[in-house]
Amino acid sequence: MVYTFIVMIKRSLEHDLLRLAKSYPVVTLTGPRQSGKTTLVKKAFPNKPYVNLEDPDSRQISTTDPRRFLERYPEGAIIDEIQRVPDLLSYIQTFVDNSNKSGLFILTGSAQFELLNNVTQSLAGRTALLRLLPFASEEITSISKKSTLNEILFTGGYPRIFDKKLNPTEALSFYVNTYIERDVRQLLNVKNLSQFETFLRLCAARTGQILNLSSLGNDCGIKHNTAASWLSILEASYLIFRVKPHYNNFSKRLIKSPKIYFYDVGLAAYLLGIQESSQIETHPLRGHLFETYVISEILKKRFNAVKENNLFYFRDNVGNEIDIVLDYSDKVFPIEIKSGATFSEDMLKGLRYYSKLTDNFTNHPCLIYGGASSFSFKDFSVLSFKDIFDLKIK
Repeated sequence: MVYTFIVMIKRSLEHDLLRLAKSYPVVTLTGPRQSGKTTLVKKAFPNKPYVNLEDPDSRQISTTDPRRFLERYPEGAIIDEIQRVPDLLSYIQTFVDNSNKSGLFILTGSAQFELLNNVTQSLAGRTALLRLLPFASEEITSISKKSTLNEILFTGGYPRIFDKKLNPTEALSFYVNTYIERDVRQLLNVKNLSQFETFLRLCAARTGQILNLSSLGNDCGIKHNTAASWLSILEASYLIFRVKPHYNNFSKRLIKSPKIYFYDVGLAAYLLGIQESSQIETHPLRGHLFETYVISEILKKRFNAVKENNLFYFRDNVGNEIDIVLDYSDKVFPIEIKSGATFSEDMLKGLRYYSKLTDNFTNHPCLIYGGASSFSFKDFSVLSFKDIFDLKIK
């Protein structure tokens, strides 16, 4: 059997996907469109029947006669795009309760809020929930030649770009157009789609920055409430995520608004109008793009280990800041991010300030920077972007 290039890629999440299918009757896999969900589940469960609810015939029978639909698959199946027929989840609940077997149904879906709300209501205690994001750096390294930092920020991690060796600008252009025409119409009644695309591009211009909904809405010509609603749609579609401020046990006046980030740095670069990797070198938002890349990599590392998002940031009212604080309840792990390729001790200024506020570190404070070498410096770990997946986090 000849596999396509992408099928041969072992996704980091595959081990836990198989493990959880042995313990739960249903496993639900969510993530953005084109992150490789279908490829992963087909590879992991090659003997299971596959059904895509985007197919009109499958969708019709699963909607009009769900019991008959499920009877076709006495040993379970892979059901793709389950959010298209959310009522089917209640029938799956009855089916798995009667069968009393593990690993019956593998469900996938792309609309986070809508899907997870239905899943948690209908399949509470019966399903494991996993999230698959675009390729992590470790996965890309196993299939692609070494790239410069600018190339990494320009390309991002959507699997199809690597599978078909696509031009990132073209591929991401088609991705955005398809997303707006398809998902936005399904999830939100947006009459002016071009205005929504403008909103999306304005969000890209704010990646790695503190969110100001009023400013964002004003720049797009929409009301504050509309901006909040549209931002929720971008979150529901796994395009952006928020990082909340960390201010436990500190008496200083701290910033309490979240930051926003794109899950895929290549998509953010495309939306900023960057058409070649060389343009990133002098782009005014290069630092924010690098920060977006590093933080999304940390989040991928946690999601691929079936862990929740525990990322926060710290910033006080006079500008002292830590880009990421991983909160483990009793311990914290602060990480500073600098895009510069040359290490200087001044890069540790924020970490030194933060270390005076708390001593409950789970590891040495860490700096991730744009240089090529990783090393220890006094009480700090200095990690190259090339070694980001070696980051020791729980």
